[in-house]
Amino acid sequence: MREELLAGARSAVQIAQEAGAQGAFATTSRSRDVEFSMRDGELETVKDATSRGLSLRLFVDGRYSSSSTNDLKPEAIRSFVTESVALTRALAEDPHRTLADPALYEGQSDADLELLDPSVVALDRETRLALCDAAQSKVAGADKMISATSGTSDGHYITAAVASNGFEGVDEGTYLWVGTEVTLQDAGDKRPQAWYWGGACQQADAPGADAMAAEALARAVAMLGAQKGPTSKTTMVVDPRAAGGLVGRLLAGASGRAVQQGQSFWAGQLGTQLFSDKLTLVDDPLIPRGLGSRRFDGEGIAARALPIIEAGVASNLFLSTYYANKLGMAPTSGGSSNLVMGLGDRDLAGLIGDADSGIYVTSWLGGNADTTTGDFSMGCRGHLIEGGKVAAPITEMNITGNLVDLFARLEAVGNDPYPYSSLRAPTMVFADVQFAGV
Repeated sequence: MREELLAGARSAVQIAQEAGAQGAFATTSRSRDVEFSMRDGELETVKDATSRGLSLRLFVDGRYSSSSTNDLKPEAIRSFVTESVALTRALAEDPHRTLADPALYEGQSDADLELLDPSVVALDRETRLALCDAAQSKVAGADKMISATSGTSDGHYITAAVASNGFEGVDEGTYLWVGTEVTLQDAGDKRPQAWYWGGACQQADAPGADAMAAEALARAVAMLGAQKGPTSKTTMVVDPRAAGGLVGRLLAGASGRAVQQGQSFWAGQLGTQLFSDKLTLVDDPLIPRGLGSRRFDGEGIAARALPIIEAGVASNLFLSTYYANKLGMAPTSGGSSNLVMGLGDRDLAGLIGDADSGIYVTSWLGGNADTTTGDFSMGCRGHLIEGGKVAAPITEMNITGNLVDLFARLEAVGNDPYPYSSLRAPTMVFADVQFAGV
């Protein structure tokens, strides 16, 4: 299949050049995605989808287009490509659209990133049902239970990419996720909910389905009796699973697109100490078994570690060739891979103990952040911290402020990065956060 997909991408590029395109980048792919879910002990959903496709980026007489098809028969590809080249000629010129510099293709790692696990490819119905059963058994009959849904999600993908200026590459990998969602009955019409999912590229690294179910139930039970907390400005301790949501909002403006369009507080700030020196963040695409690992990005640029924030200093943006051309900067990569935060020396319990009092945030309840100014307002739930210990559950509170100011007041980071994400954020502690409650 790898060679078949690579041959298809090569053919599409050749046809595009024969039709008059000065440049072409073709990507062919095949993926299979399987989902099982079980609700209250009964099988509820089974999905098994296989897809194939070709995406094509064309550079024709100073014009650019992007199109795709799921018909990979040779005669269909020829018709699709030649028509796409003809249509591209009708578009407006865009001198900033170019293929990546071939020099950026060089140095591609040949290390085995261990993204492919044949045992995941070979998973059968019985194994998936057993995972769901194990999770359901862990929560069945729990006190105050309204319902529990457990599931698995696994898949296998192969992607081949070819550029007319010399790039070729193939990516192949697998994933397996397991998790459970729980709803409990509380006083009145309150129904605390919690979920916990975990996954990995390799089956051996995936968490136990029963462990995920137990964690989901424990988090739901912990929210029984939750009330709004007091309006206050206090210490905020953010759970590792929730920490990624904050970091993601901080990085939303760290792209060439946002900066070029005047929608980013990162504009003009590279080399500036914007945040606390406790904050270091590196994009590292070459972590073995990393959920975001890759040897090249969507343009074929060879993967390499990229510091985004170094001890609070804004160091780099995510820059595709297009936006780098527009901004007069050097391309880095158009998107993130594995985002890895620098770690401290204590875990969640230790940092809560150090906080003495404050609010421990376990999850977010919506909200928004303005990438231009950094102003934000977010709903949250979690627990009060009293005497250095987790205390009463709280919900339906809001935090407001500015992301630059918030991360300038980052006081500590944990040694416990959340493992089931390409954004590996640990516990984070912020000083003087404004909470709106009662």
